[in-house]
Amino acid sequence: MKLILDFLPIVVFFLVYKFAPQLVPMLEPMLSAEQYSSVAAMQPIILATAVLIPATILQILYARISTGKVETMHLVTLALVVVMGGATVILQDKTFIQWKPTVVNWLFAAGFFGTWLITGKTVLERMMGQNLMLPAKVWVQLNHAWTAYFVVSGVANLLVAYNFSEEIWVNFKLFGLLGLTVLFVLAQSVFLYRHINPDNHEER
Repeated sequence: MKLILDFLPIVVFFLVYKFAPQLVPMLEPMLSAEQYSSVAAMQPIILATAVLIPATILQILYARISTGKVETMHLVTLALVVVMGGATVILQDKTFIQWKPTVVNWLFAAGFFGTWLITGKTVLERMMGQNLMLPAKVWVQLNHAWTAYFVVSGVANLLVAYNFSEEIWVNFKLFGLLGLTVLFVLAQSVFLYRHINPDNHEER
């Protein structure tokens, strides 16, 4: 459920991009002639980005109402969506929104690695240490795996953005990054299964 919520704004972005020619005429009765003319003139990727911003805000509000808290990851993502998405819409330049996934991933990579390097304790242990007993070295291995995942995801996004068509990039933004995340989480689950046993209490 959480994974679905995390990717919901991207799904909205994808759908608006794909169906922009059908969606725009539906807005005509709700807009003035000038407003409709501006919307109709937008490229699909610009329109999708304009919708992504409020969709991400609603995602944060829903998380706050349903769970009583908002994760740091969501707040960082929201800030970058507003800044880079806003730049895309205002300047009519898709480069900013295409860089957003990479900037998000690399910031998290820096956060995961930097926190461990400076404090000696990983972000994951801080988040899950009360509910999951693991040896210290396993927390570090998990931390490095997540750091590598974020770096690789960021690089992959740029490779697709600069070497393939806009439509392929939009498909990759949803299906490619979601697929990478699912595969990584599954691999992490297999890794954790090998270490979760009663003996771990003695190893810590």
